[in-house]
Amino acid sequence: MSQHPDEEFESEGVRISDKRRIDPDTFEVREVRQSETPAGAPAPAEDAKVAELTADLQRVTAEYANYRKRVERDRELIREMAVGNVLSDLLPILDDVDRAREHGELEGAFRAVGESLEAVATKIGLESFGTAGDPFDPAEYEALTSEPNPEITEPTVVRVLQPGYRFAGRVLRPARVSVAGTD
Repeated sequence: MSQHPDEEFESEGVRISDKRRIDPDTFEVREVRQSETPAGAPAPAEDAKVAELTADLQRVTAEYANYRKRVERDRELIREMAVGNVLSDLLPILDDVDRAREHGELEGAFRAVGESLEAVATKIGLESFGTAGDPFDPAEYEALTSEPNPEITEPTVVRVLQPGYRFAGRVLRPARVSVAGTD
């Protein structure tokens, strides 16, 4: 029920005059008719006060919007950390499934369970990395052995001993590899 300033209306038998300069529904400054402004009234001071209060309201609204964004970002980060911790705990099981596959022991029901576990981990966002021929990056690889190779110009992965895993751009476990270098 937005009224014009100084507009009178009756509510429950009481005559009310709405003299608010800011509309409570839209938070816009209402126009004041010249006929409604008494002669010699301090209109500029009121305008300054309204402008100050409007600026305060806008600042508080912006601070609240920034707070909400920060809380959402923090929630997402906490969720990623929790999922990453669970996936880190599952890595030894995924290693066992890989070893069973390498030895031909991944058969029957165990095969279905192993493949389901790998599919769910991939669906959640777990990425396996580390292949022979990749350039060696100490941030993603852990060199367990090194062998000299004069044909190679930069350190290169020659054999992956254990795959590495990453989730949400963060390395959960570095790939354990054998590296060939110029030495």
